[in-house]
Amino acid sequence: MSIARYTLPEMGALWTREFKLQTWLRVEIAVCEAQAELGFIPAAAVADIKQKANFDVDRVEEIEREVRHDVIAFLTNVNEYVGEAGRYIHLGMTSSDMLDTALALQLVASLDLILAEVESCIQALRNRAQEHRQTVMVGRSHGIHAEPITFGFKLAGWLAEMLRHRDRLVHLRGHISVGKISGAVGTYANIDPRVEAIACAKLGLEPDMASTQIVSRDRHAEYIQALALLAASLERFAVEIRNLQRTDVLEVEEFFSKGQKGSSAMPHKRNPVRSERVSGLARVIRGNAIAALENVALWHERDISHSSVERVIFADSCTLIHFMLRETTDVVKHLLVYPDNMKRNMNVYGGVIFSQRLLLALIDKGLTREQAYQIVQSCAHEAWNQPEGNFRSLIETDDRVRQHLSPEEIADCFDPSHHFSNLDEVFQRLNI
Repeated sequence: MSIARYTLPEMGALWTREFKLQTWLRVEIAVCEAQAELGFIPAAAVADIKQKANFDVDRVEEIEREVRHDVIAFLTNVNEYVGEAGRYIHLGMTSSDMLDTALALQLVASLDLILAEVESCIQALRNRAQEHRQTVMVGRSHGIHAEPITFGFKLAGWLAEMLRHRDRLVHLRGHISVGKISGAVGTYANIDPRVEAIACAKLGLEPDMASTQIVSRDRHAEYIQALALLAASLERFAVEIRNLQRTDVLEVEEFFSKGQKGSSAMPHKRNPVRSERVSGLARVIRGNAIAALENVALWHERDISHSSVERVIFADSCTLIHFMLRETTDVVKHLLVYPDNMKRNMNVYGGVIFSQRLLLALIDKGLTREQAYQIVQSCAHEAWNQPEGNFRSLIETDDRVRQHLSPEEIADCFDPSHHFSNLDEVFQRLNI
């Protein structure tokens, strides 16, 4: 078996006890191979170890209940399979040599699966952004109508964000792909540094530059924080979908499958449950990021307070972000978009969202900014406060406006195409 190459299972399988012990065994065998290459242990013993080495999860747990030490239980069980050559396993190592190096393998494998889902999400966003490149809608700030945008432009912003996440995760992969085989306090007192270099190379890792008994936990905190940041972006997308799906907005909607039900009490309900799920899970990963930061400050060369935390936060965070990415990608792919509703909402109150165009047109005619602002604002607020308010009609009949702008110039101010004349620049940057 090649130690550095293997087929990745699904995310959940990477965090099973079975897979964890497999990574432990990979590390131990890699160290044995390195020891043999340097002539420190017999090559024949390594061949025997590689042929016989195995473990039984139930047996490891049985031994652990007695010895109260997971690594000793594992090594004891492996030696039950190996026999005499087992005395060369774990030679000169401390538990964390194996644990932290194996954990790096799990984190890298998980990150590779996460990156694959990021790519899928990127492609879905790219496709939908192109599809709705010219689907006009109102942009909002503070939850209030602002100026026209396109739905494709909104998705382009999400795409740019995901591209940044991809870059961060690729960079992160290098930071977390480190192992250490440096002994009890990291001084290589009982193991040659060359063993670490060879073993790590076999495992596709780099030796830690300066380890204590453990790999310093700033690397692991960075890992969880990167996942938390990615989760925050997915939550941002989900919150936007939830807001745009509100009954009084209804510009987009999660796909509602045949036979799906939204409420046990109200048959009419079609709720954005998947986006709500993503929003909720982001909170869990953010909490885990705090726990990862707490793990950085350990006593002296190492204590064990981080270990129990990591048994929870890594498996949970990796599994959750992988699920959230899949949910988000599927929601984006099948999102129902309602251009007619977007047009309706954009024109509420007779086009108040074109107020800046009118402001600038009046300034261009010689009015001061204060004069132009007062004229446009008074018309806008009058329209805003009326059930059937019509900003455009008020502008077209306002003598203060008519003495400076012709009907054609006023109409031009209400042309949404002005707002999109430079959007191609953004789409080109993103290769859309």
